[in-house]
Amino acid sequence: MTSSEGGTQTSGSGDIVRTLELLWDTGRRPSRGPKPGLTLERIVEAAVRVADAEGLEAVSMRRVATELGTGTMSLYRYVPGKAELLDLMLDRVQRPSDDPADLGDGGWRSALEALGRATLALYRRHPWLLQVNQSRPLLGPSALDGMEKVLSRIKSMGLTDPELVSAIIAVDGYVVGAARTQLYEAEVERRTGLTDAEFWAAQAPLLEKFMASGRYPMLAGLSEDAFSRDFDHFEFGLQRILDGLETLVARRAADGAADGAGAGDEGRSGSRGGGGAA
Repeated sequence: MTSSEGGTQTSGSGDIVRTLELLWDTGRRPSRGPKPGLTLERIVEAAVRVADAEGLEAVSMRRVATELGTGTMSLYRYVPGKAELLDLMLDRVQRPSDDPADLGDGGWRSALEALGRATLALYRRHPWLLQVNQSRPLLGPSALDGMEKVLSRIKSMGLTDPELVSAIIAVDGYVVGAARTQLYEAEVERRTGLTDAEFWAAQAPLLEKFMASGRYPMLAGLSEDAFSRDFDHFEFGLQRILDGLETLVARRAADGAADGAGAGDEGRSGSRGGGGAA
C-alpha cells in the first residue's frame, strides 16, 4: 500500500507528554524484557521499514512485533501505542545529516536549495510521510536539530524572524506538492495498467482534432517538447522561489543602506547646526 491509499494520520495525536519523554529520553526506562536486545530504537526502525515497504496503514503494534520476532505485548513496555510510535517514526526519518556540506557551500541560497532537494529525497525514500498531517508536530531532537542548522545558514538573509521561518515554510510547501505529484505519477501505471505513453496515445486522436480546430491557438502553438518529461519542473520551480527571495533580500539590503546613509546625513546636519548655534 502506498501513501496515497488509506486515510491521513495526524502527528501529536497520542500522549503528548509521554511521547516527548521518549523523544528526548527524559522519562522512565522499561525494565529488561523477555526479548534480549529489544530497544525503542529497534522498534522505531522496524516500524519505518514496514511503512516504507507496505505503507503507513500496515503499521500496527502487532505487525511491528512480527517484524522484530517478538510478542506484541513486549512493545508496550517501550511505547504506549501506534499514535506515539508514529511521532517517533517521524523524528527518526527526519534526523539531519551530520555533514555540513549537505546544506550547500555556506550561503543562504545554497542552504535553502539543498534543503529543498533533501526534502524531496526524503519523501521519495519514505512516501508514507505524505499521509501524515504534520500541522502540529511534536518537536523532538531531529526536528529542532534540523531547524537549528537551516536557520544558522539563512540568518544572513537579513529578514525578520517570522520571514525567515516563512522562507523555510515556502520551500517545504513547494516540495510537498512536488513530491505528491511525483508519487502519484509513479503509482498511476501500477494502478491502471497503462504506461504513460499508452495513456497519452489513447487521447491523441481527439486532442489532435481539437488542436486543429482553431479553438485552442495557444495550446496548438506550443512546441513539441512543451510537456516533455525530460524538463525538470521541480528544479525550475525551486529556483524561481529562490529568485524571489533573493530579490527581497537585495531590496532589504538596499533599504538598510539607504536608511543608514540618511541617519548619517541627519547626524552631520545636526552637528553643523549645533556648532552654528553655539
